[in-house]
Amino acid sequence: MKHIDEKLLESDLETRFGYLIEFIGFGQADIAAIHGAAQHLAPRVEGLVDAVYEKLFLYDATKRHFVPKQHGYEGQAPVDLLSLTLDHEQVKFRKKHLADYLVRLVTHAYDVKMVAYLDMVGRIHTAKAGNPELVVPLVQINALMGFVADALLQTILSLGLDRQTEVSTLRAFNKLLWIQNDLLARHHVQGA
Repeated sequence: MKHIDEKLLESDLETRFGYLIEFIGFGQADIAAIHGAAQHLAPRVEGLVDAVYEKLFLYDATKRHFVPKQHGYEGQAPVDLLSLTLDHEQVKFRKKHLADYLVRLVTHAYDVKMVAYLDMVGRIHTAKAGNPELVVPLVQINALMGFVADALLQTILSLGLDRQTEVSTLRAFNKLLWIQNDLLARHHVQGA
């Protein structure tokens, strides 16, 4: 039986990531499958991003998070929830960030920088980074991750890949999304 320093899992990002990838079984073959999907997924990123934002705008509980000025956005913030549209400049700014995130998932090395980036994706949705007045509740994070996972898996299934490649790609993204979900959730927990 391998000993795990549970306190270190909470305080050291690299230890946490190492534990997650070992436990889940996320390895080089998974990274290769994710990178191998890049050429197929790249033309579909804009559609995925649009689908995510269309979904987010269906609910006041998710749409409301796009009214406050976003960290790094220099333009005019929306006036209120009702006037916020999918073509508002701040929404375009956020869409670009999501598109960049998806591209990064399929093109970058899974090294220390990438682990820090995945962790920052979690932090930016809390008062710990970005706009301290903009905190996305964990239930909204989980709902979004479930939607993104389903949309991504549906997209992979539509690519017409050979069965072995399709299965390895689906499994790799499933593992990656669970890792990302942990790095999102950890910042909602006291002391993380």
